[in-house]
Amino acid sequence: MAQKKPLNIGLIGYGFMGRTHSNAYKRVNDFFDLEYRPVLKAVCGRDPAGVQAFADNWGYESVETDWRKVIERKDIDAVDICTPNNTHAEIAIAAAKAGKTILCEKPLAMDLVQGQAMVDAVEKAGVANTVWYNYRRVPAVSLAKKLIDEGRLGRIFHYRAEFLQDWTISSDLPQGGAGLWRLDAAAAGSGVTGDLLAHCIDTALWLNGTINTVSAMTETFIKERKHNLTGKVEPVGIDDACAFLCRFDNGSLGLFESTRYARGHKALYTFEINGEKASIKWDLHDLHRLEFFDHADDSLIRGWHSVHVTDGDMPYMKNWWVPGLQIGYEHTFVHQVADFLADLAAGRSTAPTFRDALVTQAVCDAVLDSAEHKKWETVVPV
Repeated sequence: MAQKKPLNIGLIGYGFMGRTHSNAYKRVNDFFDLEYRPVLKAVCGRDPAGVQAFADNWGYESVETDWRKVIERKDIDAVDICTPNNTHAEIAIAAAKAGKTILCEKPLAMDLVQGQAMVDAVEKAGVANTVWYNYRRVPAVSLAKKLIDEGRLGRIFHYRAEFLQDWTISSDLPQGGAGLWRLDAAAAGSGVTGDLLAHCIDTALWLNGTINTVSAMTETFIKERKHNLTGKVEPVGIDDACAFLCRFDNGSLGLFESTRYARGHKALYTFEINGEKASIKWDLHDLHRLEFFDHADDSLIRGWHSVHVTDGDMPYMKNWWVPGLQIGYEHTFVHQVADFLADLAAGRSTAPTFRDALVTQAVCDAVLDSAEHKKWETVVPV
């Protein structure tokens, strides 16, 4: 067996997403035959004790407390950005100038202008890059893509998606700081639009093509919260809920909803696509199944069929267990690392690239503009 090429990883940020990425780097070569092998070379965080504990637990060889040191290190090949949204641009642009491969958490940036600067930097430097929109790598979602591309749905009429949570309902919950930066507009840029709907939008663009116009409404239900960093009660600048209509270039209509105020839902992400010949729907809570309705079926048996996505001829599944044994959320990150390493060896780009993610950013910006101005907005072409 040929010796695998090491790819030394510098992870910046070690929260929830840092854990998912670290797990993917550690497991990918156990299940996928790849030319590269990720090496957990360094992890970076501002709290020396916290980052050292993370490094010890996950097996990182070293720690840093300044992200600039990670980028300066000659023994770091790839920089993985798992920090709050307002830091993505500065880190990514610096990493690109240093010639590093870059993997960046979603959303790409705070806004379209910032995102464009990131795209310009990686393309000028010619460095490999990807954004962690991991739901593309759910085997059932990848199967949906295959069915659509094969024309099994025919002409698409409707795309609808929702992403519902309930964790911010309490008015006692503060904003800002390590665990709650997503509630602070200065760190997150937006609320559910950039955090949750960005996932829905990326998947929709991948499955159904370009979105050209949007009409949105947003709401912030709790107007003020104590800020963890200042200790003062301050206005809340993020959107707690967002719903928008849209039109796709293929003529289909879209309906999207996201909220953190749907009591009883922790992470309900669903989509349904209705076509001339067939329909499909998917639910994150049952992520290994794809529901399929084929109008061509005999009328006596015509109905929704639940496809258990575990057979070896289904996307990614030949690398895991025998048919009937399913996989979960964490495997989507393993799949993205596997695709990225395979593409790196072949000299290909791994979707979604920064430029792909910039399109999602353009839709998010249009959604927020529409909600603010209370009118239809055209998505800026990128």
